[in-house]
Amino acid sequence: MHNNHFDTHLKQQLAGLARDKQPDRDLWQGVELSLANDMPSKSPVTGKYYLLAASFAVFAVLGWLSLSQPSQFLSGEDLVAVLSEQHQQQKSALLVKFKDQPALTQNWQQQLTELDEAAGAIKAALENEPNNMALLKMLQNVHQQQINLIERVHSSKWSQI
Repeated sequence: MHNNHFDTHLKQQLAGLARDKQPDRDLWQGVELSLANDMPSKSPVTGKYYLLAASFAVFAVLGWLSLSQPSQFLSGEDLVAVLSEQHQQQKSALLVKFKDQPALTQNWQQQLTELDEAAGAIKAALENEPNNMALLKMLQNVHQQQINLIERVHSSKWSQI
């Protein structure tokens, strides 16, 4: 019962309050002044200095990165060595993988040997012209032919249909 008396009294007090309360003074001047003080200066001179500093920083970072990065380009002889090493690893991995599978043809190892001899001839020519792109592409082509030969000879008959 005590709650009913409290609720009634609260409702009477709320009903007695004015619905529209106006501030004692104009508050917008203070809000406007506060916003104006928080804004950065829009001086054209200050903006130019920031732009100049940012441009200098970008060029400094780019210059430093270009000087600190080691050269990734290989010379022709190094490229031939890397290509040959990668090919030998890939070829060895395939031969180990297909070691237990029967080959579909009998003379595939002879063909592989002939392709090895062709790669050797191309490498000999690359010793005289290590940066010859045509010879490098021919070497890659011979290497790819060897990989394809190993895969085709050991693939199942059903996958060829």
